[in-house]
Amino acid sequence: METGARVLLLTALLAGLTGCSSLRWPWQGDRAAAAEEPQSVDEEARQTAEPPRVVDPTVERRRVKVAKIDSENVEVGAYYGALSIEDFGTNPVYGVRAAYHITEDFFLEANIGRSVAGETSFETLGGNVQLLTGDERRFTYYSLSLGYNLLPGEVYIGRNLAMNSALYLIGGIGSTRFAGDNRFTVNFGAGYRVLPTDWLAIHIDVQDHIFQSDLLGKDKLTNNIGAYLGATVFF
Repeated sequence: METGARVLLLTALLAGLTGCSSLRWPWQGDRAAAAEEPQSVDEEARQTAEPPRVVDPTVERRRVKVAKIDSENVEVGAYYGALSIEDFGTNPVYGVRAAYHITEDFFLEANIGRSVAGETSFETLGGNVQLLTGDERRFTYYSLSLGYNLLPGEVYIGRNLAMNSALYLIGGIGSTRFAGDNRFTVNFGAGYRVLPTDWLAIHIDVQDHIFQSDLLGKDKLTNNIGAYLGATVFF
């Protein structure tokens, strides 16, 4: 009898546990709703999201026309300016030049220039005193120089026009014929080159021609500074 009661009690207990497992408690409902809510939000976001945009790699290129130095390396031209001959005043000077561009940075340049010396202050105050004849007043110089393009770049004229340019240093040796003598000469200076086209260049130069002279009775180094404006073409 006692054994039968125990069996009946265990059977009732197992039946109750089976029924409880099928019930849903209040907090179990909240947990299920919390677990299902993110899935519904993500699904809605995926449905309303815009499709990814396709980026076109093709870029429209802007056409730029840049003036370049001609492919030839020979440059020939002429110049005009003023030359201050020491003790003989400042006088007009003209000449020709030829250059060979060894590299983009270095070039060789040959110059021939001519001027006519004026009168010294002694001649001006002395009346009929003349230290030099007409032929002796001719001032002719020859030089061979090495140039270096120090600051190549561009110069802008207005908003729509740009031209290639370069600031350069130059120095060399040569000879000067003046007062009936040929004198060894050292020259050095600087210049600025602008290229309006690929074959034409405009130059502004300042150079000093130095040589030994005893023309006025005292042996000294004379500085003869010239400023020039010229044009050259490339061949």
